[in-house]
Amino acid sequence: MWRVDDSIARYGVSNWGNGYFSINNKGNLSISPDKNAAHSVDIMDVLCRMESSGVAFPLLIRFPQIIDDRLREITQAFRDSIIEFNYGGAYQPVFPMKVNQRKEVIEYLIDYGRPMNLGLEVGTKAELLAALTLELPKDALLICNGYKDEEYLRLALSFNDIHNIMIVVDLFEELYDVLRYAREMGVKPQLGLRFKLFSKGSGRWAESGGESSKFGLSTGEALETIRILAENEMLDSLKMLHFHIGSQITDIHRIKDAMNEAARVYAKIKRIADIEYFNVGGGLSVDYDGSRTSEPSSANYSLREYSNDVVYTLQKICDEEAVPCPTIVSESGRAIAAYHSFLVFKVIGKKNSKDGFATCPREGDPLQIEDLYFAFKNISIKNYKEYYHDALHNRDELLDSFNLGNIGLEERARGESLFWMVCQRAASLALQAADTSTEFKDLKKLISQKYIGNFSLFQSVPDMWGVEQIFPMMPLHRHREMPCETGTIADITCDSDGEIKKFAGKNGTRDCIELHKLTSGEDYYLGIFLLGAYQDTLGDFHNLLGCVNEVHVICDGSSWKVCGQIAGDSCEKLLRFFNYDPDGYINRTMERHMNRPDLPRILAELHKALSVYTYFNRASSHRELEAEASCSQAAGARVQARAGAGHEVLKMKV
Repeated sequence: MWRVDDSIARYGVSNWGNGYFSINNKGNLSISPDKNAAHSVDIMDVLCRMESSGVAFPLLIRFPQIIDDRLREITQAFRDSIIEFNYGGAYQPVFPMKVNQRKEVIEYLIDYGRPMNLGLEVGTKAELLAALTLELPKDALLICNGYKDEEYLRLALSFNDIHNIMIVVDLFEELYDVLRYAREMGVKPQLGLRFKLFSKGSGRWAESGGESSKFGLSTGEALETIRILAENEMLDSLKMLHFHIGSQITDIHRIKDAMNEAARVYAKIKRIADIEYFNVGGGLSVDYDGSRTSEPSSANYSLREYSNDVVYTLQKICDEEAVPCPTIVSESGRAIAAYHSFLVFKVIGKKNSKDGFATCPREGDPLQIEDLYFAFKNISIKNYKEYYHDALHNRDELLDSFNLGNIGLEERARGESLFWMVCQRAASLALQAADTSTEFKDLKKLISQKYIGNFSLFQSVPDMWGVEQIFPMMPLHRHREMPCETGTIADITCDSDGEIKKFAGKNGTRDCIELHKLTSGEDYYLGIFLLGAYQDTLGDFHNLLGCVNEVHVICDGSSWKVCGQIAGDSCEKLLRFFNYDPDGYINRTMERHMNRPDLPRILAELHKALSVYTYFNRASSHRELEAEASCSQAAGARVQARAGAGHEVLKMKV
């Protein structure tokens, strides 16, 4: 008998869920924003309410309180490490806006991060402008990174006395611009120095660090920067040493190496300049696949091990070099934001040419069809290998006969159908026999289903397509039933890359995911998790599929409530974004076809299509169909009334 615990193990929820996600006794996904099982939300309760209120899927669900918990956990880990190693400095968190620039998310971060003086890091003047509209805590850092032009630098210098702004010199030539504009504006800035370490990170973004890194000053440039600042009597403006060896650092040994090198650099510079902040950058990894390894989508260390290594190494080297300990700053954006949001979408069907229908051989059928039918009826755990091999041979002979013109499409179809049914039985029997041979692993993949999900991979999970990042995924319900089919997930874009073919599991990544049989008349919900970092920002509009509907949920003990909703993009909004003019098209249509008797119906359909969600929209009941028909009739009547007003209608905004 299949149990909930079996599903938890099958999908690796306890490994990647980090205490926030589990499966309850009803077999539904359960979310605990503070990791307290007593404070949990049944996802199906949320989805039912959304359905009843008319919210269309796909749907992005945010749990802002998870952001709060992540901030507390990371800050507490550093504070505990500071106490354990008797560290002589403090810790201050910073969130890099490039990880998620959504205003709602940043506001949650600032609100929850206020007690710990959470700051922001920006990399462009547009991000700086966004940050300046927000009410940061007085002592929170506003770190200006990236390459900077005149407007960027002048903007940062203008607010120097209003916010705790730190301008990090990332390109040596920037230093001269900073000095010139500061002198012109009569401002004494706080400066940081981004140092290019020899040490590199690990994983997919390892090249962000090391000697060939895109960012940072070489040792010679750093020393020249210090000399120029001293020459201009501004050495006391140098307040921060910053480095970054890459996002999603999977191997703790790389972090230790980088910390050792960077701490030595700090100690040497501290003897020359009064640096106050030691910024370790980002890189704190998220275990997306739950394998707890140094694979690109995982991490072989814990949060506490990370904070211990940072604090201990810095303390040890500061003691050896006899210099004061700095305030530690980290920009762990991925680790803060990733867990708080996930995508919910419905399966709208499955596409599998390998589905078969058993048919008895007919008079005149070739011998191969008779042999395939015999194999289908008589295959067993004792002979499945032999019959599978025979089926392969018969299938090839049938195809040769078709190509020679000896059989027709009907015979080919019956043969293919029987072949795939033999394959499905052989794969099932191999599973029972615990057959792990390569040929039956390949067969399992070959006969897997292709489930069609109502979402866009390019819009909602771009890193899965762009850099082959693994994100955990599983059904949101029916976990008291055994998932008896395997498959991949295709999105609704017209692009062959729009398919998920790698999945997180209890033993690392897999080529398919176990799912339940679809039930006629019932929705089947799937979720893709840990999407809060980068995915909101990087998503594109491939096939003009836009941003999805959002709902924000907070948990209050044993109850929950929706604290915010954001409508997804309509077709009209996407068209306007790409400089198409729906108004003009409608007006031209009316002008060209004014005498058509079906013009009201055509325009009603146009108006309806422009106003709806860009994603697949299937009416789930006769009541909805009737409502749509009524809406179309009303729209048609409005169009007819406008048409009666003559050509003046062309000047109206529709």
